[in-house]
Amino acid sequence: MVAPTATLVDERPGRERQLIRFVVFGLVVILGISGLTARMIYLQFVRGQVYQAKAEDNRTVTQAIPSTRGLIYDRKGRLLVSNEPAYAIKIRPSDLPFSQRAQVVARLSSLLGIDQADINVTIYSNPGTRFDPVRIAQDVPMATANIIAEERLALPGVEVAVESKRHYVDGPLMSQIIGYTGAIDAATPKELKDSGYQSDDLIGRAGVEATYEETLRGTYGQETVERDATGRKLRVLTTDRAAQAGDSLNLTIDTREQKLAEKAVTWAMRRAGLKRGVMIVMNPQTGEILAMVSLPDYDPTNFSEYAARKNDPLKNRVVADPYEPGSIFKPIAASVALDAGAIDYNDVIFCENGYFSRYKISEYMNHVYGNLSVKMIIAKSSNIGMAKIGLKLGQKRLHDGLRLFGFGQSTGLDLPGEDAGIFRPTNKWDGWTVTRIPFGHAISVTAIQILRAYCIIANGGSAVAPHIVRAVVDDQGTIRKYVYPAPLTGYIIKPEVAKWIREEALVAVVNEGTGDQAKLKDIQTFGKTGTANIAIPGGRGYDTANYIASFVGGAPPEKPELMVLVSIGRPNRALGKGYSGGRVAAPVFKEIMEEILKYRHTQQPEQ
Repeated sequence: MVAPTATLVDERPGRERQLIRFVVFGLVVILGISGLTARMIYLQFVRGQVYQAKAEDNRTVTQAIPSTRGLIYDRKGRLLVSNEPAYAIKIRPSDLPFSQRAQVVARLSSLLGIDQADINVTIYSNPGTRFDPVRIAQDVPMATANIIAEERLALPGVEVAVESKRHYVDGPLMSQIIGYTGAIDAATPKELKDSGYQSDDLIGRAGVEATYEETLRGTYGQETVERDATGRKLRVLTTDRAAQAGDSLNLTIDTREQKLAEKAVTWAMRRAGLKRGVMIVMNPQTGEILAMVSLPDYDPTNFSEYAARKNDPLKNRVVADPYEPGSIFKPIAASVALDAGAIDYNDVIFCENGYFSRYKISEYMNHVYGNLSVKMIIAKSSNIGMAKIGLKLGQKRLHDGLRLFGFGQSTGLDLPGEDAGIFRPTNKWDGWTVTRIPFGHAISVTAIQILRAYCIIANGGSAVAPHIVRAVVDDQGTIRKYVYPAPLTGYIIKPEVAKWIREEALVAVVNEGTGDQAKLKDIQTFGKTGTANIAIPGGRGYDTANYIASFVGGAPPEKPELMVLVSIGRPNRALGKGYSGGRVAAPVFKEIMEEILKYRHTQQPEQ
């Protein structure tokens, strides 16, 4: 039997393949490790400083340090506006887990009284906000803020921030003068947005808060802070620039006189069922405004609640409510005519026995006047007499003289929103305009324009610039500088014309004419009444059912200490209390003059 032959198999190729695979794998590993090592070396030594800087940027940030807003005082140093702490609730949407969002929103809605939908809008409109939380509520009561702070673990992403808010000491008093602050919005001028303001900042939106925003705001500081992974501030690393508090303002207003003025206008409005009232008290020698009332007014801490009201309480009617002035304009037009030599003090003018048929002009209340002197034309308030003075003066001299008095231009008063009124050039006049303007029709003016014109008459014919801020005060209460408008030079009318109008014609209005209700017992007053029709918009005539009743005057006539304008809108004739300037406005003038003169004469002289 033959033994089977053994078959020899060469196993070397398999081993070689395994060896090759092992070598290849080893080379791959070595190459990977080498690449990783090279990458680490590159990141560490070549790009290390770059990434270290990025990490540092994520850990530290330079941010603004808010300044403290300046305060506001009256002329006697009484505090009118201060700062006080306020609490705001903010949220970082990126730090609020989606799974807890509904629970957090519901709790905040319950605590803050804000609709859940509004909170969700804030969250969803700022989904990536991390380092800059967004405000969802401000002026939150301290008790509510404390509850939210205590529940912070159950309210991820929610923060309580301590901010500063304005405190208006006397509430609505002087609201039209002081104004209010509000958040930056789309209407904020670009230059303010670009000047370092933060998105949560409050800026002056009305009154001197707006006019003197740059002065009150101060200068922001700058600091570098360390943050944690969520963007919350851990500590201040460096203070690069300290914040500088804003300067404060010292107003020309006397709080006591302001309260007396508001009381007088409020009394008149209630007595005659009035819808609006204006009063200004001014020093005719300096242009300082001592009191300014525009009713209805508003509470500056809740100004947004008044924005939609029909009576428009946010409007300062002293500067932003032009109207046809009526008869209070007559002394101004007469001053222009006397100064130009178009008429003389002793001239006598025939007043057509009550109706000037050529120009279709009649007298108020159908009075019948024949020959009247210039003084009695003003004292009796003759429309026809003033129309004839306008004809003697002519278009050019009438227009140019009234432009010198400042009509058709803003006064430059340091409050926002001033209207220039309407005073058309002579190429826009018709044949009757020259007869209408002298008795206060066919021209639109503001209360501040009228009182400035009367101050020119009161101070001997010199130009005067109304202003509301007396001085800038530093944070120690020391006056840094007095604020005076640019000096005005020259006479608007001759001193002798101003003296005659004041001491003869306007005294006659009170003693012999329509202003008898403005008489004081112990001091001579002077002034002029006015009862103006309200023009219907679009040139469609006049509202014969409603009037603006006014009185402008001062005391004493030799050297007036005060000038006062009272303008009452739309007296309710059905109450039987009168609606004319002589019956509605003159008594208010009398009351305020008595009260303010009594107060002023018991005060210590100002430094």
